[in-house]
Amino acid sequence: MFELARKEINGFFSSLTGYIVISVFLLSTGLILWIIPGENNLLDNAYSSLDIFFAIAPWLFLFLVPAITMRLIAEEKRLGTIEYLLTQPISSIKFISGKYLAGLSLVIFSIIPTFIYVYSLYILGEPKGIIDMGATIGSYIGLFFLAAIYVAIGIFSSSLTDNQLIAFILAVILSFIAFLGFEFIGNIIGQSSFTEIILAFGINQHYQSISRGLIDLKDIIYYLSMIAFFLASTELIFQSKKW
Repeated sequence: MFELARKEINGFFSSLTGYIVISVFLLSTGLILWIIPGENNLLDNAYSSLDIFFAIAPWLFLFLVPAITMRLIAEEKRLGTIEYLLTQPISSIKFISGKYLAGLSLVIFSIIPTFIYVYSLYILGEPKGIIDMGATIGSYIGLFFLAAIYVAIGIFSSSLTDNQLIAFILAVILSFIAFLGFEFIGNIIGQSSFTEIILAFGINQHYQSISRGLIDLKDIIYYLSMIAFFLASTELIFQSKKW
């Protein structure tokens, strides 16, 4: 499993994929937060907060994560190498887990450089260090888990087809539904006890909750359950086919 993940990570960085994904994410957030004038610019803002970063990051990952995951299984199917890989002494679960760890690792590599934003606000704040570290750490944890669900959705989408473009589109649509789709349904239904249940299925409610700096067990259970659901669904796809 880990050997497969390492192979995939090396593959990302032996091509332009890994560098493009990380560069696009950092360039986009950097321009919005530091360069483009306006209310989103941290230097023009009176508050030492990264709220705008954590607001735009899920939308950027909505497209960048599917771009990472679209080839992970679809490309193996197109080339016919998936049959060879699955005849090796590796179970389909380990195969899927290896692909998942590789995709998640690349997302983590793109998040780590943004810690410089935290340090910059810490230094530039008046007074120095005024940034709310509790909420910031909580937001990073929420962003990590959100991206982890996106990767699981992307792996599932990639297992459904041998066409990378279709896998990308499916992953974007499913990720959007998981992120905000349930909120749209809840707004249509209106205020009711059933609405709260519907909203609880959406990523954004749990993302906003954890971003307040309060790590609630129910949010962690939600994230882990969603990841497990999509990876288990991918395993069912594998079990339903004869490679």
